[in-house]
Amino acid sequence: MKTIKELIKDLDYTVLCGDPEGEITELIYDTRKVTEGCIFVCMKGANFDSHDAIDEIVEKGAKAIVVEREVAVSGNPLVIKVPDTREALAILSAAYFDHPADKMKVIGITGTKGKTTTTYMVKSILEGAGKKVGLVGTIEAIIGDEHIPANNTTPESYVLQEYFKRMVDCGTEVAVMEVSSQGLMMHRVDGFTFELGIFTNLSPDHIGPNEHSSFEEYLSCKAMLFKKCRLGIFNADDEYYKAISKDATCEIETYGFSPDADFSAKDMKLEHGKGYIGVDYTLTDRTSDDETEITVSVPVPGRFSVYNSLSAIAICRAFGVSYDIIKEALKSAKTKGRIELVKVSDDFSLMIDYAHNAMALESLLTTLREYNPKRLVCLFGCGGNRSKSRRFEMGEVSGRLADLTVITSDNPRFEEPQDIINDIKTGIEKTDGKYVEIPDRKDAIRYVIKNGQPGDVIVLAGKGHEDYQEIKGKKYPMDERVLIAEVLAE
Repeated sequence: MKTIKELIKDLDYTVLCGDPEGEITELIYDTRKVTEGCIFVCMKGANFDSHDAIDEIVEKGAKAIVVEREVAVSGNPLVIKVPDTREALAILSAAYFDHPADKMKVIGITGTKGKTTTTYMVKSILEGAGKKVGLVGTIEAIIGDEHIPANNTTPESYVLQEYFKRMVDCGTEVAVMEVSSQGLMMHRVDGFTFELGIFTNLSPDHIGPNEHSSFEEYLSCKAMLFKKCRLGIFNADDEYYKAISKDATCEIETYGFSPDADFSAKDMKLEHGKGYIGVDYTLTDRTSDDETEITVSVPVPGRFSVYNSLSAIAICRAFGVSYDIIKEALKSAKTKGRIELVKVSDDFSLMIDYAHNAMALESLLTTLREYNPKRLVCLFGCGGNRSKSRRFEMGEVSGRLADLTVITSDNPRFEEPQDIINDIKTGIEKTDGKYVEIPDRKDAIRYVIKNGQPGDVIVLAGKGHEDYQEIKGKKYPMDERVLIAEVLAE
């Protein structure tokens, strides 16, 4: 039980009616879950505004109601008005769970790309240094030994604070999380201060009717993180670094290939052999009086792996982690479904990646081309009941960049797999790329493994961390790691 006064003390509010005395039983923001004696926060969603259900909320016994516009109520509940109920929910949630973020160090990572991989790198390094680390991101939330599949990159503020509370209860010292532009815009990370905020990069994305109205809005939302953290760590090479950091209220450090960056990379070398594909580089650390120079190896290919590891290193150095621990942890850092190497042979490399649109697939295949594989083989499908243009575009990208494309099934949903495959073929046939079509995904994986040649790089694209296949409204278990193991066992 919480007193109303202790919950609302950090809010900017006006009492419209009722008495702000007494206790509440729960904090609720879903009209289906209203209970007797709760405090309810009204919010406007994409399809429903709970301000319009005020009579139902009162009838179900809410003791206090938080609104952002005038409402007519019967009975005598406490009604308080705030400028923004989403912001209020975040502040109330932090108080409701006893401000758990203040009992840990919270790291927030924002940017268009690199968030997921960097969070797992950071978790791996800090755990190597003996710290207990929680994680919140696109794939999952990790609390102790529990893995909770994610619905949003950044969960609703109440859920996030509940996660933080559970982390504190099991002894977590550091929480590392992905912070989306939507999460910032919708106040999901209000109510606490980040120890560190990280900016990875920015490119036009998430612009549309249900996301951001413009690129300028997208950028300004990303920049919000750097008014909510003590130290900001920025990719100095990104063209939007200055725009993102110009109104920051935190201390600033930088990373990148720029020789002026606090953590700078040079002498990048692409490494490829015996089922291994990665990158080495020399790191210069200028954050202390004596410059430090070390060699770093990352078992993930490409220039973007250098950026991800640089940001992870900068974060972990802020926690005082030694370079010996950092270098060792990076050798084994792995992110499920993000250029995830799966050892199947010494002769060729095979990896799983979540690339499920043309931009991501082009970035991935272009990176792998730099390693001059004997053949670059790309296996993918496209989701049903989604834009057909994505199929044409992905087909064209793979046909142009891969030596062989294996077209298969992804999540057909309510469409026929062959219809989706035919659309992908339309894109491929604009190029000179070779392709085969194998609708069953396990059969397709069997084909690429059985026909792998020395020096090949094989990519299974589109599914990544997903462990299911959605067909006719039902999700069936399907994990590519399991399929690979079954094929190898055969």
